[in-house]
Amino acid sequence: MAKQNYYSVLGVPRDASAKDIKQAYRKLARKYHPDVNPGDPAAEQKFKEVSEAYAVLGNAENRKKYDHFGSQAFSGGFESAFDRDSGFGGFHTGNLRDFFNSRGGFAESVGSIFEDFFGGAQQRPHTASHRGQDREQTVEIRFEEAVRGTTIYVQVPRLHGPVERLQVKIPAGVDTGSKIRLAGKGEAGKYGSPAGDLYIVTHVQPHPYFTRQGDDILCEVPVTLAEIMLGGKIEVPTIDGKTTMTIPAATQNGRLFRLRGKGIPHLKGGGQGDQYVKVRVVLPETLDESSRRLIAEFDQRNRLQPRRHMRY
Repeated sequence: MAKQNYYSVLGVPRDASAKDIKQAYRKLARKYHPDVNPGDPAAEQKFKEVSEAYAVLGNAENRKKYDHFGSQAFSGGFESAFDRDSGFGGFHTGNLRDFFNSRGGFAESVGSIFEDFFGGAQQRPHTASHRGQDREQTVEIRFEEAVRGTTIYVQVPRLHGPVERLQVKIPAGVDTGSKIRLAGKGEAGKYGSPAGDLYIVTHVQPHPYFTRQGDDILCEVPVTLAEIMLGGKIEVPTIDGKTTMTIPAATQNGRLFRLRGKGIPHLKGGGQGDQYVKVRVVLPETLDESSRRLIAEFDQRNRLQPRRHMRY
Protein backbone atom coordinates (compact mmCIF):
# COMPACT_ATOMS: atom_id res chain seq x y z
CA MET A 1 0.00 0.00 0.00
CA ALA A 2 2.99 2.33 0.42
CA LYS A 3 3.18 2.73 -3.38
CA GLN A 4 -0.28 4.29 -3.67
CA ASN A 5 -0.83 7.99 -4.24
CA TYR A 6 -2.13 9.29 -0.93
CA TYR A 7 -3.81 12.28 -2.56
CA SER A 8 -5.73 9.93 -4.86
CA VAL A 9 -6.70 7.70 -1.93
CA LEU A 10 -8.33 10.68 -0.19
CA GLY A 11 -9.68 12.09 -3.46
CA VAL A 12 -8.06 15.51 -3.09
CA PRO A 13 -5.65 17.49 -5.33
CA ARG A 14 -1.99 17.94 -4.38
CA ASP A 15 -2.62 21.58 -3.47
CA ALA A 16 -5.55 20.76 -1.17
CA SER A 17 -5.65 22.65 2.10
CA ALA A 18 -5.23 20.92 5.46
CA LYS A 19 -8.91 21.53 6.09
CA ASP A 20 -9.94 19.87 2.82
CA ILE A 21 -7.72 16.85 3.59
CA LYS A 22 -9.23 16.49 7.03
CA GLN A 23 -12.78 16.73 5.70
CA ALA A 24 -12.07 14.17 2.98
CA TYR A 25 -10.61 11.77 5.51
CA ARG A 26 -13.53 12.12 7.92
CA LYS A 27 -16.01 11.41 5.14
CA LEU A 28 -14.17 8.30 3.94
CA ALA A 29 -13.44 7.02 7.46
CA ARG A 30 -17.12 7.15 8.33
CA LYS A 31 -18.02 5.39 5.10
CA TYR A 32 -15.55 2.51 5.36
CA HIS A 33 -15.17 2.03 9.11
CA PRO A 34 -15.31 -1.71 10.06
CA ASP A 35 -18.09 -1.06 12.58
CA VAL A 36 -20.25 0.34 9.77
CA ASN A 37 -19.31 -2.53 7.44
CA PRO A 38 -18.95 -5.63 9.65
CA GLY A 39 -17.52 -8.62 7.83
CA ASP A 40 -16.65 -6.63 4.68
CA PRO A 41 -12.93 -7.17 3.85
CA ALA A 42 -13.01 -4.64 1.01
CA ALA A 43 -14.31 -1.90 3.31
CA GLU A 44 -11.74 -2.81 5.95
CA GLN A 45 -8.96 -2.56 3.38
CA LYS A 46 -10.25 0.79 2.16
CA PHE A 47 -10.44 2.11 5.71
CA LYS A 48 -6.84 1.06 6.27
CA GLU A 49 -5.77 2.86 3.11
CA VAL A 50 -7.48 6.18 3.90
CA SER A 51 -6.19 6.05 7.48
CA GLU A 52 -2.64 5.56 6.26
CA ALA A 53 -3.04 8.36 3.72
CA TYR A 54 -4.30 10.78 6.33
CA ALA A 55 -1.54 9.82 8.77
CA VAL A 56 0.85 11.24 6.20
CA LEU A 57 -1.06 14.09 4.56
CA GLY A 58 -2.77 15.22 7.74
CA ASN A 59 0.57 16.05 9.34
CA ALA A 60 2.44 19.05 7.93
CA GLU A 61 5.91 17.56 8.42
CA ASN A 62 4.94 14.15 7.02
CA ARG A 63 3.20 15.74 4.05
CA LYS A 64 6.29 17.79 3.24
CA LYS A 65 8.44 14.65 3.24
CA TYR A 66 5.90 12.86 1.06
CA ASP A 67 5.75 15.73 -1.46
CA HIS A 68 9.56 15.70 -1.77
CA PHE A 69 10.38 12.00 -1.59
CA GLY A 70 7.08 10.21 -2.23
CA SER A 71 6.13 6.99 -0.48
CA GLN A 72 9.82 6.04 -0.17
CA ALA A 73 9.98 8.38 2.81
CA PHE A 74 7.84 5.89 4.73
CA SER A 75 9.03 2.65 3.21
CA GLY A 76 8.34 -0.34 5.46
CA GLY A 77 6.87 1.65 8.35
CA PHE A 78 3.21 1.42 7.48
CA GLU A 79 3.15 -1.86 5.61
CA SER A 80 4.87 -3.92 8.26
CA ALA A 81 2.70 -2.58 11.04
CA PHE A 82 -0.55 -3.18 9.19
CA ASP A 83 0.50 -6.58 7.93
CA ARG A 84 1.17 -7.70 11.49
CA ASP A 85 -2.44 -6.92 12.40
CA SER A 86 -3.70 -10.44 11.63
CA GLY A 87 -4.72 -9.59 8.10
CA PHE A 88 -6.87 -6.77 9.51
CA GLY A 89 -9.37 -9.36 10.82
CA GLY A 90 -9.05 -8.13 14.41
CA PHE A 91 -8.48 -4.49 13.49
CA HIS A 92 -10.23 -1.70 15.38
CA THR A 93 -9.58 1.96 16.15
CA GLY A 94 -7.53 1.09 19.20
CA ASN A 95 -4.99 -0.79 17.02
CA LEU A 96 -4.69 2.09 14.62
CA ARG A 97 -4.35 4.70 17.34
CA ASP A 98 -1.69 2.66 19.15
CA PHE A 99 0.23 2.27 15.88
CA PHE A 100 0.14 5.99 15.14
CA ASN A 101 1.01 7.00 18.69
CA SER A 102 4.05 4.77 18.59
CA ARG A 103 5.36 6.86 15.69
CA GLY A 104 5.38 10.28 17.30
CA GLY A 105 4.43 12.68 14.53
CA PHE A 106 1.55 10.53 13.35
CA ALA A 107 -0.19 10.84 16.71
CA GLU A 108 -0.68 14.57 16.33
CA SER A 109 -2.34 14.25 12.93
CA VAL A 110 -4.58 11.24 13.54
CA GLY A 111 -5.15 11.13 17.30
CA SER A 112 -7.34 14.24 17.37
CA ILE A 113 -9.43 12.87 14.51
CA PHE A 114 -10.25 9.70 16.42
CA GLU A 115 -11.02 11.61 19.58
CA ASP A 116 -13.34 13.95 17.69
CA PHE A 117 -14.80 11.22 15.51
CA PHE A 118 -15.44 8.65 18.24
CA GLY A 119 -15.82 10.86 21.31
CA GLY A 120 -12.69 10.37 23.41
CA ALA A 121 -9.25 8.86 23.18
CA GLN A 122 -10.00 6.02 25.58
CA GLN A 123 -13.22 4.90 23.88
CA ARG A 124 -13.38 2.11 21.38
CA PRO A 125 -16.47 2.58 19.23
CA HIS A 126 -16.78 -1.07 18.35
CA THR A 127 -17.39 -1.84 22.04
CA ALA A 128 -20.45 0.42 22.20
CA SER A 129 -21.83 -0.39 18.77
CA HIS A 130 -21.48 -4.15 19.22
CA ARG A 131 -22.71 -4.32 22.82
CA GLY A 132 -25.23 -7.09 23.27
CA GLN A 133 -28.94 -6.35 23.02
CA ASP A 134 -30.93 -5.72 26.21
CA ARG A 135 -33.81 -8.10 26.80
CA GLU A 136 -37.07 -7.98 28.75
CA GLN A 137 -38.94 -10.97 30.08
CA THR A 138 -42.25 -10.83 31.94
CA VAL A 139 -42.91 -13.12 34.88
CA GLU A 140 -46.13 -13.67 36.83
CA ILE A 141 -46.00 -13.71 40.61
CA ARG A 142 -48.67 -14.01 43.27
CA PHE A 143 -49.84 -11.01 45.31
CA GLU A 144 -48.21 -12.41 48.45
CA GLU A 145 -44.89 -12.87 46.62
CA ALA A 146 -44.96 -9.25 45.46
CA VAL A 147 -45.51 -8.09 49.03
CA ARG A 148 -42.97 -10.29 50.78
CA GLY A 149 -40.44 -10.84 47.98
CA THR A 150 -39.43 -14.20 46.59
CA THR A 151 -36.87 -16.08 44.53
CA ILE A 152 -37.91 -17.54 41.20
CA TYR A 153 -36.29 -19.34 38.28
CA VAL A 154 -36.83 -18.19 34.71
CA GLN A 155 -36.06 -19.83 31.38
CA VAL A 156 -34.43 -17.26 29.08
CA PRO A 157 -34.43 -18.05 25.34
CA ARG A 158 -31.35 -16.82 23.50
CA LEU A 159 -31.13 -15.53 19.93
CA HIS A 160 -27.90 -17.46 19.54
CA GLY A 161 -27.43 -20.32 21.95
CA PRO A 162 -29.40 -22.61 24.26
CA VAL A 163 -32.11 -21.61 26.71
CA GLU A 164 -30.58 -20.44 29.98
CA ARG A 165 -32.11 -21.01 33.42
CA LEU A 166 -31.55 -18.08 35.77
CA GLN A 167 -32.30 -17.53 39.44
CA VAL A 168 -33.95 -14.17 40.07
CA LYS A 169 -34.47 -12.52 43.45
CA ILE A 170 -37.71 -10.51 43.49
CA PRO A 171 -37.53 -7.78 46.16
CA ALA A 172 -40.42 -7.13 48.53
CA GLY A 173 -42.78 -4.40 47.33
CA VAL A 174 -42.70 -4.89 43.57
CA ASP A 175 -45.82 -4.13 41.56
CA THR A 176 -47.02 -4.89 38.06
CA GLY A 177 -44.52 -3.26 35.72
CA SER A 178 -41.60 -3.26 38.15
CA LYS A 179 -38.25 -4.14 36.55
CA ILE A 180 -35.38 -6.11 38.04
CA ARG A 181 -32.10 -5.59 36.16
CA LEU A 182 -29.74 -8.50 35.69
CA ALA A 183 -26.53 -6.92 34.42
CA GLY A 184 -24.80 -8.78 31.60
CA LYS A 185 -27.57 -11.38 31.26
CA GLY A 186 -28.94 -10.05 27.97
CA GLU A 187 -27.75 -11.06 24.52
CA ALA A 188 -24.03 -11.64 24.00
CA GLY A 189 -21.98 -8.84 22.46
CA LYS A 190 -20.01 -9.13 19.23
CA TYR A 191 -16.25 -9.12 18.84
CA GLY A 192 -15.70 -9.40 22.58
CA SER A 193 -18.01 -6.49 23.45
CA PRO A 194 -20.03 -6.60 26.71
CA ALA A 195 -23.31 -8.47 26.86
CA GLY A 196 -26.57 -6.58 27.22
CA ASP A 197 -28.75 -6.58 30.33
CA LEU A 198 -31.83 -8.64 31.11
CA TYR A 199 -34.82 -6.89 32.67
CA ILE A 200 -37.34 -9.05 34.52
CA VAL A 201 -40.73 -7.33 34.39
CA THR A 202 -43.17 -8.41 37.09
CA HIS A 203 -46.89 -8.97 36.57
CA VAL A 204 -48.72 -9.40 39.87
CA GLN A 205 -51.76 -11.67 39.85
CA PRO A 206 -54.94 -10.20 41.40
CA HIS A 207 -55.87 -11.24 44.93
CA PRO A 208 -59.38 -12.46 45.81
CA TYR A 209 -59.93 -9.78 48.49
CA PHE A 210 -56.86 -7.53 48.70
CA THR A 211 -56.55 -4.54 46.37
CA ARG A 212 -53.34 -2.56 46.10
CA GLN A 213 -53.40 1.24 46.20
CA GLY A 214 -49.81 2.43 46.02
CA ASP A 215 -48.17 0.83 49.04
CA ASP A 216 -51.48 0.53 50.89
CA ILE A 217 -53.86 -2.42 50.84
CA LEU A 218 -57.63 -2.09 50.72
CA CYS A 219 -59.76 -4.95 51.99
CA GLU A 220 -63.57 -4.98 52.07
CA VAL A 221 -64.89 -7.02 55.00
CA PRO A 222 -68.54 -8.15 55.28
CA VAL A 223 -70.26 -7.59 58.67
CA THR A 224 -73.70 -8.36 60.06
CA LEU A 225 -76.33 -5.83 60.99
CA ALA A 226 -75.86 -6.65 64.67
CA GLU A 227 -72.07 -6.15 64.45
CA ILE A 228 -72.35 -2.77 62.84
CA MET A 229 -75.22 -1.63 65.08
CA LEU A 230 -74.04 -2.96 68.42
CA GLY A 231 -70.28 -2.93 67.82
CA GLY A 232 -67.77 -5.55 68.84
CA LYS A 233 -64.59 -7.29 67.81
CA ILE A 234 -64.23 -8.99 64.45
CA GLU A 235 -61.43 -10.90 62.75
CA VAL A 236 -60.05 -9.44 59.52
CA PRO A 237 -57.43 -10.85 57.13
CA THR A 238 -54.08 -9.13 56.57
CA ILE A 239 -51.10 -10.08 54.47
CA ASP A 240 -49.47 -11.38 57.65
CA GLY A 241 -52.48 -13.43 58.78
CA LYS A 242 -55.65 -12.72 60.77
CA THR A 243 -55.89 -9.85 63.23
CA THR A 244 -58.65 -8.56 65.52
CA MET A 245 -60.30 -5.20 64.92
CA THR A 246 -62.87 -3.38 67.05
CA ILE A 247 -66.01 -1.93 65.43
CA PRO A 248 -67.64 0.84 67.47
CA ALA A 249 -71.40 0.69 68.02
CA ALA A 250 -73.52 2.45 65.37
CA THR A 251 -70.78 2.30 62.74
CA GLN A 252 -71.97 3.49 59.36
CA ASN A 253 -71.91 1.08 56.43
CA GLY A 254 -68.82 1.61 54.23
CA ARG A 255 -66.65 3.16 56.95
CA LEU A 256 -62.88 2.75 56.54
CA PHE A 257 -60.65 1.57 59.36
CA ARG A 258 -56.88 1.95 59.23
CA LEU A 259 -54.45 -0.77 60.31
CA ARG A 260 -51.04 0.91 60.52
CA GLY A 261 -48.05 -0.89 59.05
CA LYS A 262 -50.10 -3.73 57.59
CA GLY A 263 -49.56 -2.67 53.99
CA ILE A 264 -46.83 -3.27 51.41
CA PRO A 265 -43.11 -2.66 52.09
CA HIS A 266 -41.71 0.39 50.32
CA LEU A 267 -39.66 -0.81 47.37
CA LYS A 268 -37.19 2.03 47.86
CA GLY A 269 -36.47 2.79 51.49
CA GLY A 270 -37.64 1.34 54.78
CA GLY A 271 -41.12 1.08 56.23
CA GLN A 272 -44.36 -0.05 54.66
CA GLY A 273 -47.84 1.15 53.89
CA ASP A 274 -51.09 0.61 55.78
CA GLN A 275 -54.13 -1.58 55.34
CA TYR A 276 -57.58 -0.03 55.11
CA VAL A 277 -60.57 -2.14 56.06
CA LYS A 278 -63.93 -1.17 54.60
CA VAL A 279 -66.95 -2.64 56.39
CA ARG A 280 -69.90 -3.71 54.29
CA VAL A 281 -73.21 -4.83 55.85
CA VAL A 282 -74.61 -8.10 54.56
CA LEU A 283 -78.37 -8.49 55.02
CA PRO A 284 -80.36 -11.71 54.94
CA GLU A 285 -81.98 -12.44 51.59
CA THR A 286 -85.28 -13.57 53.19
CA LEU A 287 -87.11 -12.70 56.44
CA ASP A 288 -89.67 -14.67 58.35
CA GLU A 289 -92.79 -12.96 59.64
CA SER A 290 -91.46 -12.56 63.18
CA SER A 291 -88.32 -10.82 61.90
CA ARG A 292 -90.41 -8.46 59.82
CA ARG A 293 -92.41 -7.43 62.89
CA LEU A 294 -89.22 -6.84 64.87
CA ILE A 295 -87.76 -4.63 62.14
CA ALA A 296 -90.97 -2.66 61.83
CA GLU A 297 -91.03 -2.14 65.59
CA PHE A 298 -87.36 -1.08 65.50
CA ASP A 299 -88.17 1.46 62.81
CA GLN A 300 -91.02 2.90 64.86
CA ARG A 301 -88.77 3.22 67.90
CA ASN A 302 -85.90 4.80 65.97
CA ARG A 303 -87.40 7.18 63.47
CA LEU A 304 -84.87 8.39 60.96
CA GLN A 305 -85.09 10.81 58.02
CA PRO A 306 -81.90 9.97 56.06
CA ARG A 307 -83.03 11.93 52.97
CA ARG A 308 -84.14 15.05 54.77
CA HIS A 309 -81.20 17.08 53.42
CA MET A 310 -82.08 16.28 49.82
CA ARG A 311 -84.20 18.87 48.01
CA TYR A 312 -86.24 17.75 45.01
